[in-house]
Amino acid sequence: MREDNQNPSFTNVLLTKKTKSLGAKTVKLYASTGQSLMLWQQRQIRAIMALDAKGQWKHMTYCIGLSRRNGKGEVLAAREMYGLIVLKEKICHTAHRTTTSHDAFNRLYTLLIKAGYQEHSKKKKKMPERSFYASKQYGLEHIEISGGGIIDFRTRTNNGGLGEGFDLLVIDEAQEYTSKQESALLYTVSASKNPQTIMVGTPPTVTSGGNVFVRIRNAVLNKTAPDIGWAEWSTPELVPLEKLNDPKLWKRYNPSFGKLLKERNIRNELSGETEEFVLDFNIQRLGFWCSFNQKSEFTEADWNQLKLEKFPQLMDKRFMGIKYGKDGVNVAMSIASRTKDGHIFVESIACESVRAGNGWLFEYLYNPKIDKIAIDGASGQKVLAEQMKDHGIKKLPILPKVGEIIAASSMFEQAVFSKDIVHMGQESLKDVVTNCKKRLIGSQGGFGYSSLVDSYDIAIMESMILAYWLCATTKEKKSKQSISY
Repeated sequence: MREDNQNPSFTNVLLTKKTKSLGAKTVKLYASTGQSLMLWQQRQIRAIMALDAKGQWKHMTYCIGLSRRNGKGEVLAAREMYGLIVLKEKICHTAHRTTTSHDAFNRLYTLLIKAGYQEHSKKKKKMPERSFYASKQYGLEHIEISGGGIIDFRTRTNNGGLGEGFDLLVIDEAQEYTSKQESALLYTVSASKNPQTIMVGTPPTVTSGGNVFVRIRNAVLNKTAPDIGWAEWSTPELVPLEKLNDPKLWKRYNPSFGKLLKERNIRNELSGETEEFVLDFNIQRLGFWCSFNQKSEFTEADWNQLKLEKFPQLMDKRFMGIKYGKDGVNVAMSIASRTKDGHIFVESIACESVRAGNGWLFEYLYNPKIDKIAIDGASGQKVLAEQMKDHGIKKLPILPKVGEIIAASSMFEQAVFSKDIVHMGQESLKDVVTNCKKRLIGSQGGFGYSSLVDSYDIAIMESMILAYWLCATTKEKKSKQSISY
């Protein structure tokens, strides 16, 4: 078999022939288990373990994007073995699912046994050479090497890892790595003298919840992150259904084809003909990177066609929507008004931290042109309603019921596709609207929206929908005509 698929389709590594690397030693240590790494795995190990002139890691962050079942876990295990035994590192291996982190623990545990290390009880004051202690508690697995390093296996959460320090941070299932998890784990390696973060995963599917992996890839492609190591096996374009049954394609984008991945097994995966299947096979087997908002209810094209070139002439009445986020962190405000030509113009005013208080809201609520105000969000709507009384605002705010929220969401969807709504192309509003999905509300099949991207607060969109709903459901009073004879 030709080894042309042992090189990534796209790579960004800081290596030359003169670059020093601990890769060969790492591969040799792994081989002491009686197992061997494939050529592509050895090459990735060399890149990961590359050193600069000061003996520091060439790549403080290294990422591998690769289809499922190709053996990414063995690359991680080889790196972790060397870190534990030789470098005496403190390591944290994280995954999206507990089953995945548990499998990683079992993999490394088995490799240590095969390499001649014996398991010992932690109760002994001093473990013999070539021994290790292992805690096998599900979800809290832990290994300590005699005279060596420590590794913890954890499932990622939004606050897990805070207060802990590591030398090596492993992000398994990186396609599910969110910005909130990143903020909890990013600084855990800051105090290390020679820190490294390794991310491995598949290209995200339409249901993947992570955004960090995509963001880093985009930075590498745009050459704004030149020191991040990246390797991927991926088709640059979506392969159509009639061309999917091609073993040459399977081989090109799966470096373990013919070894870990058998041709007959991949052929068995060709079980559908729908557009959804074609996209999924391209992602899961051919490494295709689709845009992050594939599942968004509204595309950029949908939203951009409603954008105005110049600010419209507005009717006198203004309608204000205020939404306190579900997590109680932020509050957003938006405004809507009818245009002279019969559309409804919407604009986001701001989205601020709840901790800053409600004072900034009143800068807009005093506007005499405001006809109606809607406030949603159990974490703050009643408090704001009381504060409005105290501030002398006589207009009673509307606190919408569940049925009204459902109606507002449905009306907004119809308005987008009937082009009854217009805007000026605000980036913050566009980001949320074009990265949203429906979420069930109530028990009768009603829906609202949630964000596909952690860093985009859906409250911005929800406040805009409230403002639109108020405007759309308020009839314009017709001016009285005087008739004289």
